[in-house]
Amino acid sequence: MKSGKIISGWTIVALLLAIAIIVGSVFIALKCNTGQALEITIKPQREITGTIYVGGAVNNPGYYPVFAGDTLQDIVGAAGGLKEGANLDNVELTIDEADKRATPQKININRAEAWLLEALPGVGEVKAQGIIDYRNEHGLFHDINELLKVPGFGESNFDKVKDLITVND
Repeated sequence: MKSGKIISGWTIVALLLAIAIIVGSVFIALKCNTGQALEITIKPQREITGTIYVGGAVNNPGYYPVFAGDTLQDIVGAAGGLKEGANLDNVELTIDEADKRATPQKININRAEAWLLEALPGVGEVKAQGIIDYRNEHGLFHDINELLKVPGFGESNFDKVKDLITVND
């Protein structure tokens, strides 16, 4: 008889436990289900305007998409950022053209903004602003050699950029 009471006692405990689990599950399900729809929004894709090769002193050199509104920092950031101790003078940027993947596009010093001029080797913030100031004071450059007239821009700087710049469209 004792074994029958023990079995029926365990049966009652199991039954109460099962009821508690079922009631708790129903209560939790009702509490969590508010009936409101979940709204998911997807950020619109930015338009790719071309590709650019980023090389030199970056962590992951290679070809990267260029999006409308990208800055020089965005482009270098896409390539993993600068290597430790490096600066923008050691970064190579090559803008792709449709059929000429290996030919770098020349930068028009008559139209380039400061950030683009800073992409040239040996040209930092000060020299880029000097080019823009000279252009504003003296008008458009007629020849790339006029770059030598920009204060602080010497022969060695000119030799680094002469094959990368133009004054023509």
